[in-house]
Amino acid sequence: MFGKKNNKAGLTFIAQGTKLSGETHFAGEALIGGELQGKISATGKLTIEVDGYIEGELQCKEIKVSGAFKGKMKCEKLNITSTGSVEGEIACNSMEIFEGGQFIGMRVREEVALLASEPDTQVINTSTKPATKSETETNAEPEAESQLDNYFKELTKSA
Repeated sequence: MFGKKNNKAGLTFIAQGTKLSGETHFAGEALIGGELQGKISATGKLTIEVDGYIEGELQCKEIKVSGAFKGKMKCEKLNITSTGSVEGEIACNSMEIFEGGQFIGMRVREEVALLASEPDTQVINTSTKPATKSETETNAEPEAESQLDNYFKELTKSA
């Protein structure tokens, strides 16, 4: 009655065989043994168990993956265990992968790139000739594709 109120949320458990889709928020720690799809956020630690699966956009403080994750993730700390598999675009400060764990994708530093609907692209001149003024001023995608095609043609001719 007179003590401090504990505002910590309890543990949420999504059991094996359970499938949830949509927007989900966990106020405390969560154990995922089932399947989640959609936009997921958590303020506490999230654990994907061996049979657990998450697909979509995930934002959390810390995550331990023993099951599978596919999509975009933003977190402070990512831990992939020996049975874990993470596939997608990841923005995290700390990443640990144990022997047997799989990471297929890209790790990015910028938060914006993770949650942006369309990634920023930058055209890079890969031709062996010096770039002319018109090439550097107009970085059009079709032109970049033709430059890349020419570059690969040059490589195959010399091989």
